Amino acid sequence: MRSATLARAGRGCACLLALLGSLPALAAGLDSLTSRDAAGGLRAALSQGIDRAVSQLGAADGFLGNPKVAIPLPPALARTESALRLLGMGGDADALQSAMNHAAEAAVAAAGPTFKKALRSMTVTDAKQILTGGEDAGTQYFRRTSADELKAKFRPIVARATARLELASLYNRYAGKAAELGLISGSDADINEYVSGRALDGLFSVIADEERAIRQDPLGQGSALIKKVFGVL
Repeated sequence: MRSATLARAGRGCACLLALLGSLPALAAGLDSLTSRDAAGGLRAALSQGIDRAVSQLGAADGFLGNPKVAIPLPPALARTESALRLLGMGGDADALQSAMNHAAEAAVAAAGPTFKKALRSMTVTDAKQILTGGEDAGTQYFRRTSADELKAKFRPIVARATARLELASLYNRYAGKAAELGLISGSDADINEYVSGRALDGLFSVIADEERAIRQDPLGQGSALIKKVFGVL
């Protein structure tokens, strides 16, 4: 028993020493990058991730076709869905969910310029903090710098899309029936606010996935600068 314990302790010490031994190499690798390389490689990587996320989610069925980000009925209505389907309103429920997701597509398709502005505003200090941060440090940078502007931009786009898709009337009919039956309160969350928020959450989720993929496989990326910068991490 004692020998097994000592063996495990020895393996733990070896792992710790290996980790500590790698830190100088990591620091040296980062120090070998010029500030221009660090910022340029990061901007290229994040720009690539943004373009992919916006293109993916802004396409037809970009939200509906992705179970991870597909927008469900608002929570208050989701709790009543089974009852309303029994009353023959299943078609309204499906149409409502489809319209919400298509409205989100329209909003996300317009997100690119806001992200590009955030990239242009990124400082060298920002870049190095993101490079040495967690696997979604870049995504969190965009949340801090762009979320409020994006949500403000999304709201009128979603409102126009909901009007075109008759989402508001669908929602009012569906929610009105639920309220009439006493299944939800007469007033519920604003549908345009709900769709805008969920569209933003879905977009950041996909950007985080893209960022993780770049960090995990920098050599698989097309840019030589991305490979150079992320390859030392």
